Order: sequence, then structure tokens, then C-alpha cells
Amino acid sequence: MKIRSLLVAALLLAGCGKLEQVGRAPEFSGLEGTDQQYAMYSAALPADAGPDTASEASSLWAGGTDSLFGDRRAARRGDILTVVIEIDDSASISNTTGRSRNGAQSSGLPDLLGIPQRLDAELPQGASMATAYESKSSSTFKGAGSVSRKEKLTLRIAATVVEELPNGVLRVEGQQEVRVNFEMRELIVTGYVRPSDVSRQNEITYDKIAGARIAYGGRGQITDMQQPTYGQQVADIVMPF
Repeated sequence: MKIRSLLVAALLLAGCGKLEQVGRAPEFSGLEGTDQQYAMYSAALPADAGPDTASEASSLWAGGTDSLFGDRRAARRGDILTVVIEIDDSASISNTTGRSRNGAQSSGLPDLLGIPQRLDAELPQGASMATAYESKSSSTFKGAGSVSRKEKLTLRIAATVVEELPNGVLRVEGQQEVRVNFEMRELIVTGYVRPSDVSRQNEITYDKIAGARIAYGGRGQITDMQQPTYGQQVADIVMPF
């Protein structure tokens, strides 16, 4: 009884979160308190004042990132770069397994100085020492499985450099949310980037991101309709058959 009450309470609590969204569009996830916000609002380190500071100030040449010929690629915490995601993968796997086994055993004592005949008279009806033991076994197994997968995804997202590692590698994070009517489409990208892999256009492809974590999904009415109800999900987990 106690387990049943706990199960009902859990289902009610799980459904309360969905009931609050009835008639309302999905809300955007806040950026406050994230690593991206901290990296963007943190103060940059002051530049060292070298001996040529005065001459550089009077020069017409500017070598900073804001100049015409400056390097605009992301290299420090708080910089922004574009991640290009172009996935076009396919895989096909097929396996078939078959196994069978048959076995038979029998033993008896049909004749030994008349002893089996005397024992047959004492045995139950139908039993005989001529076939004292007989067994047969048979087993058959067949299995087949196949996997066919094809993925194609083309996306672009702006990511923020949130950390500079001691070896010079940059840790980047990017999050993008697009709301159309009552459906929220969400794209998340995280990973590690070498500054030398960033192109002159300040872009990097997903296959050059180490430890890449790419998530593309949605939240809203359409996504809810594509998932089984809470009762079906609980039944799939609890039911053994």
C-alpha cells in the first residue's frame, strides 16, 4: 500500500510541472550565472606597457584586432567564434545467428541371468528393465538483427570562449534557442578548440572540436506529442514483460 501511494504521489508531482505550461509558450533558458556570462563580463587583463608604447601611439599602423589587417580570430576568454556543424553520416549493420543441438540417451538391462525378468514382475505396470533409462533433448536458437542509420545536420552557432587552458587550448560553449509559436528549438555545443584551428573567418568546424558535445532538440507541444505519456513510460519500466 505504501509503495502504491508513493508511486501515485510521484506521478502527480511529475505532472504538476507540465500543468504549469498549459496554454503558455516554452520559456527561454536564462544565461545569468552561466560560464558564458562570466567570461563575457569579466575584465580583461591590462596590456603590458613596453618601451615602444610612445612610438606605437604616433604610428599610422595599428596591429590590434580592430584594425583592417588585424587578427580577428577568437583567442581569449570572452571572445566569440562561429561553430559550423555539417554532419552527413550513415551506417548499416546486419547480423544473423543460428544454433541447434539434438541429443538422445538410453540404457537398459534386457537379460542378466534372468534377474531383469524377475525385477519386471515387481516393477509398476509398463516399466521394464530392458529400457531402464531413456532421454531425449533438442534445442534451437535463431537470431537476426539489423541497424540502419542516416543523419544529416547543417547548423551554425556562435560560441563563447569560457576558459583558456594552460596549454593554450580554448574551452568553448554555445547555446541557441529559437521559439516558433509554442515550440522551442534548442542547440547546445561544448568542447575544446585549438586556436590554430580557427579559420581567418573566425569559424571552426565541429570535427576539429575535441570532446565535442552537440545537442539539438526541442521543447514544446510538438515534442510532447512525440513522446509516450507518463503512464506508458512508467509501465515500460515497471512491467517485466
